[in-house]
Amino acid sequence: MTAVLGLSAFYHDSAAALIVDGEVIAAAQEERFSRIKHDERFPSRAIEYCLREAGLTVSDLDYVGFYEKPLVKFDRLIETYLSYAPRGFRSFYKAMPTWVSEKLRIRHHIRRGLKGQYKRRIVFCGHHQAHAASAFLMSPFESAAIMTMDGVGEWATSTLGIGAGNRINLTHELCFPDSLGLLYSAFTYYCGFRVNDGEYKLMGLAPYGQPKYVDLILQKLVDLRDDGSFQLNQKYFGYCQTLTMTTANFHRLFGREPRRKDEPIEQLDKDLAASVQVVAEQIVSQAAAKLHQISNQDNLCLAGGVALNCVANGRLLREGPFQQIWIQPAAGDAGGAIGVAALIWNQLLGNERLCGVGDFQRGSLLGPSFDDSSVRVMLEQDGVAFKHFTDATSLNEYVASLLAKGAVVGRFAGRAEYGPRALGNRSILGDPRRREMQSTMNLKIKFRESFRPFAPAVLAEHAGEYFDLAESASSPYMLLVCQVKNDALPAVTHVDGSARVQTVDGQTNPGFAGLLREFKRQTGCPVLINTSFNVRGEPIVGSPEDALACFYKTGMDAVVLENHVVEKQTL
Repeated sequence: MTAVLGLSAFYHDSAAALIVDGEVIAAAQEERFSRIKHDERFPSRAIEYCLREAGLTVSDLDYVGFYEKPLVKFDRLIETYLSYAPRGFRSFYKAMPTWVSEKLRIRHHIRRGLKGQYKRRIVFCGHHQAHAASAFLMSPFESAAIMTMDGVGEWATSTLGIGAGNRINLTHELCFPDSLGLLYSAFTYYCGFRVNDGEYKLMGLAPYGQPKYVDLILQKLVDLRDDGSFQLNQKYFGYCQTLTMTTANFHRLFGREPRRKDEPIEQLDKDLAASVQVVAEQIVSQAAAKLHQISNQDNLCLAGGVALNCVANGRLLREGPFQQIWIQPAAGDAGGAIGVAALIWNQLLGNERLCGVGDFQRGSLLGPSFDDSSVRVMLEQDGVAFKHFTDATSLNEYVASLLAKGAVVGRFAGRAEYGPRALGNRSILGDPRRREMQSTMNLKIKFRESFRPFAPAVLAEHAGEYFDLAESASSPYMLLVCQVKNDALPAVTHVDGSARVQTVDGQTNPGFAGLLREFKRQTGCPVLINTSFNVRGEPIVGSPEDALACFYKTGMDAVVLENHVVEKQTL
């Protein structure tokens, strides 16, 4: 037996992933245990969970891998600060204590975090190597082109390459400070959203605006070349030398200071969101065309934070040139944990990948689960009234009937999802046919901006009836946007007629698929609203206690906790 533990930590979205003899046993983000959103600390509780799931101890581990190379990253920081000295002193002064005390001593922190019980080798790989490995080595493809894009790793901000068999080979890279992720984050910041958290809000805001600033962005900010490479005009960006993303030149160009989060969203914000989204899609499309040319591959694998831009992904799938696309569901930094573990198992140790039906991600249902008896004990100890069901059929019949009547239902069942998307097991569900459900769930349950769209979860065999998704395509991880075919689903149809689709099949997630089938039997509709089980500012719920607490403080009507249903009217 060979056990490989992969880690990501110390920047944002720390996580752990465990591969044993080539099988992904468990993977989880630390935030689900600590309840600190985007928790960057050493993933102690995520590691404990992974080992517990496998029935192993730290001393059973053969390899531990870290998802980037801290010394190379430090080299980039020092070189950047020197290039901008003395202007970057404030940023330098703030960053250096953490680097000296923690980030340059990663090996020490890992051994200490593993309580001194791990004595073997610690492997460090490049940040974009980890992204690329998480994309290709977890995919269903025997060979594929690979594209990774994010803010920045060590030096690289984007890479292109090829995966074949059990190996990846990155052949092209774009380096800091030229970064699509940082460009998008700069507009996120300027439009009043939080960097590394609000980029998806900017994407959701884009359809409300007009892309009237595309030419200005390409004239002043981005020198874009035909192959998708580009250079950013650093006159307008502050991330190299200050603590802000944009400079006074940026603010003068668009006519105001950055929007404060408590200020109303203006038409300028909407138009800028639409404009930078178009530019991002253009960069992704041109880079993909170049990659297709040099790789001669029909399949494409994506990872890195930019791969969470499901609008760009949908356009790439529609317009080609690749026939099939697979996107790592934990595309951001958390996915680096599974990437470095897979890289060690396949490429370092030389073990073959046995590609067959489906990918190696197991539906990304890799997090903790809770047995029915422990849920019952919790409810009884708290004096909570509940209904208990002895079989899945009767449970689904009851829950589907609640949804059909217009109830909003939280579902906490089975293993938790790895990555930022709830895929049915840690989800809040509703009836997509009810137009008012969109505003109800945004304002009374999620407590978030009213413009934010919700995603539809649809039985895979019925996806083509409602969504303009190619017959051969699937979207199991909610990472593709396509057009909605009719007006039957107003609560999940965005203002531009699109939806971020999740296709659900009985093999990957039989529990959630069973509920969708029962909802279809009762209503004729094989689609449910699916949004993550949390409120704004909090991570997705990680335990039954978290789920019950979230249920109490929102306008949800009922919550499913494994085979138990709690309703507000019975409290």
